[in-house]
Amino acid sequence: MNKVAFHTLGCKVNQYETEAMEKMFEDKGYEIVGEDDLAHIYVINTCTVTNLSASKSRQFIRKVKKINKDSIVAVVGCYSQVSPDEVESIEGVDVIIGTSDRKRIVELCEKAKKDRQQINIVRNIASLNEFEEVDVDDIRSMTRAYIKIQDGCNQYCSYCIIPYARGPVRSRKIQDIIEESKKLASSGFKEIILTGIHVASYGKDLGEIGLIDVIKKISEVDGIERIRLSSIEPNLITKDFMEALLTSKKVCHHFHLSLQSGSNSVLKRMNRKYSKEEYREKVDLIRSYMPDAGITTDIIVGFPGESDEEFIETLEFVKNIRFSRIHVFKYSPRKGTPAAKYKDQVHGTIKSQRSESLIKLAEQMMREFNYRFLGKKMEVLFEKIDGDYYEGYTSNYIRVKVDSDKDLVGQVVKVDIHANEGDYLIAKVGR
Repeated sequence: MNKVAFHTLGCKVNQYETEAMEKMFEDKGYEIVGEDDLAHIYVINTCTVTNLSASKSRQFIRKVKKINKDSIVAVVGCYSQVSPDEVESIEGVDVIIGTSDRKRIVELCEKAKKDRQQINIVRNIASLNEFEEVDVDDIRSMTRAYIKIQDGCNQYCSYCIIPYARGPVRSRKIQDIIEESKKLASSGFKEIILTGIHVASYGKDLGEIGLIDVIKKISEVDGIERIRLSSIEPNLITKDFMEALLTSKKVCHHFHLSLQSGSNSVLKRMNRKYSKEEYREKVDLIRSYMPDAGITTDIIVGFPGESDEEFIETLEFVKNIRFSRIHVFKYSPRKGTPAAKYKDQVHGTIKSQRSESLIKLAEQMMREFNYRFLGKKMEVLFEKIDGDYYEGYTSNYIRVKVDSDKDLVGQVVKVDIHANEGDYLIAKVGR
């Protein structure tokens, strides 16, 4: 039996798309093996958000050629889309596919194996207007399942390469989303995570349909107990949106609300579409409807021209908001974006110092947020066994561990919280 291995970099959307490509190969009789195993074909699903992502892609190509010099190497995804000529020039690459036409991957890999000629089908995606439907009905090793509901982004933040890598917003047909939700429910999944490149833009290309319509429809699917949103933009949060969410008891009280900076001058240079005051209003609105909501975010430090004063502004804003978790990124210039040409690029040492300061503050706030729930009863969806403990997440995205004689994996269980270990809580199964 022919064997294929996958190496996936980047976001949850990439992970979802890898699952789809794995199924394509399995349907043609291939066996999926680990990325360090001997395989006939290696597929690298790439990311291009940072320079490091592109570097990791090149490293893996060299690695697999050492494992099997006769293997076929396919490079797929954002890095291929943005820099096809660069990928084409890497020794050992046989197939190059961008962020469209993934359905052809098996066909192209087999053709490359037969003809021993490099194939590059990357095409301009700026005019794409339809969502590329791929079949994913065999999600592995997870109790929470991702559903990709849209692709593309029209925001063009000055630091971001994604609109060039993914093209314009294309929303998936709502009936296809619901059909996939039903399949996942019948397979035993309890939680659906709605993901995409810019989830808040869902429906912009469809007319009157929007994200809230998707949520309402999935809420009607028997077996699905939770619906979680992946990263969203502040402009999505309105009174009407929050009231609509409350009509479903299945919506998780967790909002990953992208911030990027707590300084208005930096936000303007980033071409973000809100001020810190507007962001604050959105957070207050969420908490007025869901006082227990976990609010997580992304912040970039060391954006070009970010002064000490602007960074302090961000620190003070973060202290004021009190996030439950923060993903901290050091700015990485991406060729082809406006910010890469900005003057006053911040030195790497300063970026690291600012990152460390923000991470330290984030850890403190996470402990404080978790502390609020000591002595409370909470529902947890357990995902795995970690040592002697079952581990899972609450609706508001707090990690919880429980010692239990019963198998809890895949179950939503009410627990009593009795200890705070910093980045997770310890609980007992409720009675």
